[in-house]
Amino acid sequence: MNSYISLTYGDLLLASIFLAMNAVFSILLSLRTRAPAHRLCAAHGHSALSRGLVLKTIFTLSSPWLTLLVAAVMVAFAGRERSGRVRIVICTAYGGSRSEARRCCCAGTIVTVFALTTLIQPTPWWSPQFAPPLFGMILGNTMTGVSLGLDTLHTALYRERTAIEARLLLGSTRWEAVSAAHQRALRSGFTPIINSMAATGVVSLPGMMTGQILSGVDPQEAVKYQILITLLIGGATGLGVLAATFASVWRLTDSRVRLRLDRLATPRK
Repeated sequence: MNSYISLTYGDLLLASIFLAMNAVFSILLSLRTRAPAHRLCAAHGHSALSRGLVLKTIFTLSSPWLTLLVAAVMVAFAGRERSGRVRIVICTAYGGSRSEARRCCCAGTIVTVFALTTLIQPTPWWSPQFAPPLFGMILGNTMTGVSLGLDTLHTALYRERTAIEARLLLGSTRWEAVSAAHQRALRSGFTPIINSMAATGVVSLPGMMTGQILSGVDPQEAVKYQILITLLIGGATGLGVLAATFASVWRLTDSRVRLRLDRLATPRK
């Protein structure tokens, strides 16, 4: 079971028909989404093909420095995308997006290095065949969880500032005053990966597993890899959301037990 069916660029163009239909509907209905379907389709196709060419070159050269460079570019784009998804962000002067991107990177890096050195164990451990794809899956999902968690937290603090400040005046600590908002933020950040893990194999076959099966890999091996990736993503997402929300609460309060919403930028519409 090692055969696979090769796709042509025409097949990829044909597969974009339904997304193009969504683009037409979004224009006709004046949805004014931040990422219209036609732009999304073009950007995805261009980036995917470019990434394929880049990965092919990296696989051929097999250089640790090129692998590290790819990881750094992925982190930079992930941080930029993460900051764009949060409506109310911490001002740059107080270490907003940069600090949160570092936490996504740290959580993803720790889990990826652990998986490569102790579980998958390719030779060398930074092999470009394994490191960039694995890091990309983990970092992308961690970014989504962190974005949802911080968006929920900042929005709740902004809307409930009067109640939170009242609790602080009555003697609550910073953590007690924001505990309800913080718990909602954690649940929001954990929800996507929990739903994904609950539905895996029963409702849906995840992308990596489907791709391996279609390329001729034994289904049992594909399942093992998918379970491994799902567990790693869940762990990295949890660490990233916890680190980002706790750090955000710490920056939005101070040692004098005050709520510092002046450190938040103007809410985005």
